[in-house]
Amino acid sequence: MTATYLGGKRALITGASSGLGRHFAKVLASAGADVVLAARRQDRLASLAEEISAQYGSKATCVSLDVTDPESIRDGVAAAGPVDILINNAGVARAKDVLAFDADDFDFVMDANLRGAFLVATATARSMRDRGEGGAIVNVASILGLRQGSQLTAYAVSKAGIVQMTKQLALELARYNIRVNALAPGYFETDINREFLESPAGDAMLRRIPQRRFGRFEDLDGPLLLLSADSGRYMTGVIVPVDGGHLLSPL
Repeated sequence: MTATYLGGKRALITGASSGLGRHFAKVLASAGADVVLAARRQDRLASLAEEISAQYGSKATCVSLDVTDPESIRDGVAAAGPVDILINNAGVARAKDVLAFDADDFDFVMDANLRGAFLVATATARSMRDRGEGGAIVNVASILGLRQGSQLTAYAVSKAGIVQMTKQLALELARYNIRVNALAPGYFETDINREFLESPAGDAMLRRIPQRRFGRFEDLDGPLLLLSADSGRYMTGVIVPVDGGHLLSPL
């Protein structure tokens, strides 16, 4: 991918301090975008910004943003300034048997993954609308928003909400030339799921993936760039699974 693919674009990435968000920021910067790194852990963001500037020559700035706090979202999106691209990535998971879940567990997951994603998306969309130049919003869903998984009920419900939210926002924001799509990753090793993937249950999961491997972060690069760039300008309301065929596996 050439460094001019996203030249002149400015992207806001939530949850950029680690995992997929950190990787997404590097991918967009390597394609020529200036990036705004958003998360709670500012120390991690600062080191990432330095790395991006040194390696790719893109401008990288940091903003403090807690997706569970509406005031922090408002201030963070305002501090980010005008953006052309939002990667709505921040999220959490909590694995428990469904009957062991209580209201606090459920709210913890839903506040970050669905409520927070909605508030970030709509705050950014208002800025895009007011600027009058449109934009691209890429929500990060999951294949668990499209099928089921043991002990991840709240996470699956939140990601199913992201799927439907993506379609609703795509419908309502098209008039402002704002495209809204979603990535639905399968199983990629991150801080959230590493312990599970290394367990016997993770081994059993691996055997149900037709390609017989878990995803590598770079497997998401092409879909991410397509949904972010003008090359995907006639795509909106689309959910793109990136899962090695996992959704095709028999139940």
